[in-house]
Parts: sequence; C-alpha cells; structure tokens
Amino acid sequence: MAELSPPECVVLGLTARHGAMTPYGLKARVEESVDYFWPVPHAQLYRIPARPASLGLLREEAEHTGRRRRVFHLTDEGRTALNQWLADPHAPEPETRDPAQLKLFFADLGDPADVVALARERARRHRHWLEVHRSLRAGLDPSDRTRLVSRARILKLGILHEQAYVDSWESLAADPDSLDVADGG
Repeated sequence: MAELSPPECVVLGLTARHGAMTPYGLKARVEESVDYFWPVPHAQLYRIPARPASLGLLREEAEHTGRRRRVFHLTDEGRTALNQWLADPHAPEPETRDPAQLKLFFADLGDPADVVALARERARRHRHWLEVHRSLRAGLDPSDRTRLVSRARILKLGILHEQAYVDSWESLAADPDSLDVADGG
C-alpha cells in the first residue's frame, strides 16, 4: 500500500464518516471539523481525491451533464487503508510554523516593547481560539455518542493547547525580562 499523505487520510476519514462526497462537500466538512488543527487549502480538496481513487481507495462517479460534479465513494480497500492508518500508533513529528514564535526568537534584535505588544496580541488571539474550542465542546450533541467521544477528545486537546499558549504569552507580557525557563514560566 502506498503511503498516504495526511490530507489524503482526511479525505478517506471524512468519506468514511459522512458517506459519498463531492470535493465541495469535503470542503464544507473540513471547515467544520479538522480545519481547526489541520487546515487543507480548499483548492487542494478538488485535487486530493484523485490519488486515492487511482489507488482504488475511492471510487469516483462523474456526472456527464449539468454541473458535472465528481462524487467519491469509499471502497472496501479504502476502508482497509483507513483502518491501517488508524491502527498505526506512529505519526510524524508535528509541524509548527508559528510566525509569532519566529518573531519571539529574534526579539532581542528589536525594541523590548515589541515583545510585550507581541505577547499581548498573541494572548488575545489564543484566548479567542480557547473560547472557540470551549464553545464547540459545549455544543456537542450528546445523542451522537460515537462522534461525541471523538470530538470531545480533540476539543479537550485543543482547549489544553490553547490554554498553555494563553498562559505562556500572558506570562511573557507580564514579565518580558524573566529568565526563569526551568519550569517553562
């Protein structure tokens, strides 16, 4: 089996969860789910299904008239590939490309007041995302137990992640000259 990219796994997972989908349907499902922690550019969602389809993991139906939509269905081989991916406990190292951390790295080259301004702004942004995650968690549908557990897990991780960022940036804004790095504070 060929190695699948994370966006290809997103396509397989969303198709397994929601049934046959068009690229436009995938875009809508990404926006309401994994986009918070694994954004996939919308234009890519029109190209990504082609490779899993060529591998027999998705079956494509193309309309020959009208809007000529492409509808992708998960195949048995696709379900097997998805299950194998889910069963593998290994994952690549996370990719962190945070422009604020890049600025913080070089902050000693600028005005010390810029660090405080950056820290306050980042704390504000992370408080926003913390509230988004908390709101999403509060809005979970308790009648859908399978999705409830899955979404509650990822939202808990998102809440803890955002809280750590809020705490760190607020601490930096309050005391930008602190050298206490032993405990992360």
